[in-house]
Amino acid sequence: MELFNEQGYDATSVADLTGRLGVTKSALYHHVDSKAQILQIALDEALGGLEEALATALDQPTAEDRLTAIVGGAVRVLTARQPQVTLLLRLRGNSEIEMNALARRRRFDHTVTELVREAQAEGLVRKDLDAGVATRLIFGMINSVVEWYRPDGAVDPDLLAREVIAVTLDGIRPRT
Repeated sequence: MELFNEQGYDATSVADLTGRLGVTKSALYHHVDSKAQILQIALDEALGGLEEALATALDQPTAEDRLTAIVGGAVRVLTARQPQVTLLLRLRGNSEIEMNALARRRRFDHTVTELVREAQAEGLVRKDLDAGVATRLIFGMINSVVEWYRPDGAVDPDLLAREVIAVTLDGIRPRT
């Protein structure tokens, strides 16, 4: 995945992959059928993690709990699966695999937007905000983490999740 993120999926050849991994083509093909299968596995890991976080969030009792759970869960998925999520964020829809992944991502985004609307209806989120725009801004902040977060760095993933929750959710709460 790192090589796909460095060079782009389309620009990465099987020879590039085998060179980076230090294996022969036959050894690589013993484990996967194609470069496309590697992409599919990586995208399934990223999207699967986000979909699991969303399912957990949807099981929460209140709109506030659901929003808190999805924001924190998304940060934790990103920090745990950073190469895979980075690859997901850089998709352009150049293949059927990419188009399917983008469709899954859109479904995720639409569901989170509905969570924001529910929170607005309950008075937990400002009604003057567009729910779709608020969702994009929240996830813009979360997704930007791929550019600077380092798993071996000083920022603890749980602390990061709490701070993103505080910044995003406090910013969209009604003014008192």
